[in-house]
Amino acid sequence: MSGTVNRQILLVEKPSGKLGPEHFKMVEGTVPEPKDGEALLRVRYISLDAANRAWMHGATYRSAVEANSVMAGGGIAEVVSSKAPGLAAGDIVFGDTGWQDYAAVPAKHLNKMPKLEPLTHLLSVFGIAGLTAYFGLLEIGKPKEGETVVVSAAAGSVGSIVGQIAKIKGCRVVGIAGGADKCNWLVSELGFDAAVDYKDGATFKALRAAAPKGIDVYFDNVGGDILEACLPQMNNFGRIACCGAVSQYDGVPSAHGPRGVPGLIVVKRLVMQGFIVMDFMKQYDSALAELQGWVKSGKLKVQEDVIDGLANTPKALIGLLAGENRGKRMVRV
Repeated sequence: MSGTVNRQILLVEKPSGKLGPEHFKMVEGTVPEPKDGEALLRVRYISLDAANRAWMHGATYRSAVEANSVMAGGGIAEVVSSKAPGLAAGDIVFGDTGWQDYAAVPAKHLNKMPKLEPLTHLLSVFGIAGLTAYFGLLEIGKPKEGETVVVSAAAGSVGSIVGQIAKIKGCRVVGIAGGADKCNWLVSELGFDAAVDYKDGATFKALRAAAPKGIDVYFDNVGGDILEACLPQMNNFGRIACCGAVSQYDGVPSAHGPRGVPGLIVVKRLVMQGFIVMDFMKQYDSALAELQGWVKSGKLKVQEDVIDGLANTPKALIGLLAGENRGKRMVRV
């Protein structure tokens, strides 16, 4: 690979407020040489997630992203060359490639992916987004037919799939999203029973009208005020799957809340559990097979938001944090 340029996007400064383009810069480096046990990858698609912003605050389930380092992020990549058993040129893998053209990554940190088209589905419905929705709802939320399921950030990559799976399981589904257009899309295109526009400023009242029999399962992607609005409306023995807290990631979080913890959890005997999708990867094959079946039958619709060009990755993440996307957002490198 001598003579080939490796474009990289660095996080040059950790933001103290909202994330902006000034916190990134693109540089050109050399293509790395893989060491023993590593594979050289050509990145094809970069996954954009609210968690990218959380990593800038500090260590989570992974180490923090430090200033003046390649911005971290998962990606679908093609193996260029390999010094690791089990991987060969042409294989498709998922791993923490970072925001760059090429990466040398230990094989033990890579997941070999099935070769299917379009490759974008390996980041959306058949990737981390789809698996997070699948395991979070079915393993943590444990919805039963006829129950009411509420999901926040419902027009996003995970939430849009959560709602559709809940409908497949025979539940009444209410999505919480920002803006009338997104709410209309959830109902008219994805089959949600109702949608609540949190930007209207009357989330609690609108949620009560949309879920008059209370909430049995709440899939929480946002935390903060919306979690606070859901807690009093949970039915006894309800389940809350805590997937993310995007309301806390960018800018100034709400001054309080969610209030009602632990009182409402005790009184209503709620189960409130956080999870990471990697907790369930032993069940990957069966989950993938079921997701593929639902997509093939048309029961599960796939919505992807693909942005072209590595240089546009910072802008695309900033836009995601502002709620610009519908479904899974990614960058074609």
